[in-house]
Amino acid sequence: MLIVQKYGGSSVANAERIRRVARRVTDVRAEGHDVVVVVSAMGDTTDDLIHLVKEITDYPPERELDMLLSTGEQVSIALLAMAIKDLEKPVISLTGAQVGIMTDNVHTKAKILNVNTSRLQNELEQGNIIVVAGFQGVNNVNDITTLGRGGSDTTAVALAVALKADLCEIYTDVDGVYTADPRLVPDARKLDAVSYDEMLELAHLGAVVLHPRSVELAMQYGLPLHVRSSFNHNLGTIVKEAAGMEKSLLVTGVAYDLDVARIGLFNVFDKPGIAYKLFKTLADERVNVDMIIQSAMRDDRNDIAFTCSQGDLKRALEVVEKLQPELGSSGYTSDSGVAKISIIGAGMVSNPGVASLMFEAIYEQGINLEMISTSEVKISCIIKADEARKAVRALHKKFNLAKGIDC
Repeated sequence: MLIVQKYGGSSVANAERIRRVARRVTDVRAEGHDVVVVVSAMGDTTDDLIHLVKEITDYPPERELDMLLSTGEQVSIALLAMAIKDLEKPVISLTGAQVGIMTDNVHTKAKILNVNTSRLQNELEQGNIIVVAGFQGVNNVNDITTLGRGGSDTTAVALAVALKADLCEIYTDVDGVYTADPRLVPDARKLDAVSYDEMLELAHLGAVVLHPRSVELAMQYGLPLHVRSSFNHNLGTIVKEAAGMEKSLLVTGVAYDLDVARIGLFNVFDKPGIAYKLFKTLADERVNVDMIIQSAMRDDRNDIAFTCSQGDLKRALEVVEKLQPELGSSGYTSDSGVAKISIIGAGMVSNPGVASLMFEAIYEQGINLEMISTSEVKISCIIKADEARKAVRALHKKFNLAKGIDC
């Protein structure tokens, strides 16, 4: 049996935790399984490196940023390999390039194009535990690339798919996927299982247990994921196909995201091609747009509002300013003091009235809704950031998520 495991930064934050992970890995190896381990940078290493960059320059070249940030994972894999070797198990550490993770040429947000498994297969045949640096790969000119925040999850899933692994375990600092952030909602309940669609929405909407790209990849190849804590041996949450899963609840969970900025354009020309021009230019500048709202037409004009991450706000505003003449906008506004709150559940699609319950819960807290967006498995709203936590608690209570019964 081949098992791919991924350990996040908190799981390898210091020497003691690295030794704990080493024992966990060697226990699996002792059971007769082949093991590939993907590791993130230790603790806050990546944040510390970014802080160091800001002391040097406000505009770091992205190629050099990747060169720097990739070093965090190299420290982790070397130390973990040493700890495993100290337990007298055969082991080798490999960078993304040595593993054969090929990516596109987009620095800091690269996507995996292919995994050459020949080196991995050779090391497994020799009986080695393989410790792989997550978050990184190499492009077609042999430059180091990084996959963006949460990229180690994607590395683990990509390796599990390429190697046709029997199991992919994602170890983090929580026991699994909860109905809400347990730090915010003390009575949040751990879910035994969640569908790919629900997990994908939860990941996109602020739940940081899994990166969305890793869920997309697992869903594409039907690879079940087991989200577990590295600090105990409890069973976690299985992420798998919805088929066969009994959907007893309308709503599975509540998520919130504080990394949101809103931009609104006033009196934009209402004619073909305007939305295309705006959002194509934003895409070319690698601004990831989330919610989009267009108002009803009036006098051949309408308003357009959209959200992006706070990190993309500056670039998005530069695009909006540049396109003012072409869009015909009479002006625009932006606000980074907002948050997105969402309810997620595969059972919502066939049950009317879920939205009204959500809006009722928010109304009862005296909170104003500024934007609304829906899909088959989620409803999201933009509200003031300082009201997000209150809204999450109210929604969790409204849908009886602590008890696991329908409201």
